[in-house]
Amino acid sequence: MKYAEQIPRKPVSRKEMMKRVARFSRIKGSDGGLPDSYMPGAERILYNVIGFQPPTTEDDSVVSPVGEAAARMAAVKISEGFNLGYCRALPGKGPMMHNHDTNETFIGITGLWRASWENEQGKVEHVDLKPLDVISFPPGAIRRFENVTKGASDEYSILMFVIAGDAPRAEFTAESMEQLETAGLLGSDIPKAAVKSTRGRVTASPKRRSSARGKTKKKAAKKVN
Repeated sequence: MKYAEQIPRKPVSRKEMMKRVARFSRIKGSDGGLPDSYMPGAERILYNVIGFQPPTTEDDSVVSPVGEAAARMAAVKISEGFNLGYCRALPGKGPMMHNHDTNETFIGITGLWRASWENEQGKVEHVDLKPLDVISFPPGAIRRFENVTKGASDEYSILMFVIAGDAPRAEFTAESMEQLETAGLLGSDIPKAAVKSTRGRVTASPKRRSSARGKTKKKAAKKVN
């Protein structure tokens, strides 16, 4: 008996398939575009690998999970019900408490990552993820993650995240927004530009490069004096 297939076949050319291949060394990353991007302790680089199209509405607190810049530079530009990205961060770094309107699943890739959430009593609980461990947050759960890897403080670790939807939204909690306002990190004077990684290297924006050079010159001057 001939088997009757129920799912339609769709031939795909190699040219089309290659548009769905993402080489990590060529993926552009962003360290900006989110409310907490420049909050001390929250610094991280986000890579939009698959999907993550910008939400239909964006404001100071409701944004794309990968930020304004990364949402516009997906390596694989599709909208097929899910999105995939990477986070690179140094030990002790991770986002502030926030929420999502769809499922968010974390998979540890390198290092040790702490996934925290608010329970029904309003207390924060957590689990630590080793490489290939998984935690899946339902929509509405207040959560954050942090690199808690022990060892060198200048060594990045990687966390993978998969988020449902075609244009998912993230919203930082009222408490997080109040902390950001107190720190003076809300407003038009905060840079929206992102860091971009080129062939695996992380390159700072012009503003950050110039300030870094200024610090270097000051240190050099002190040594001379």
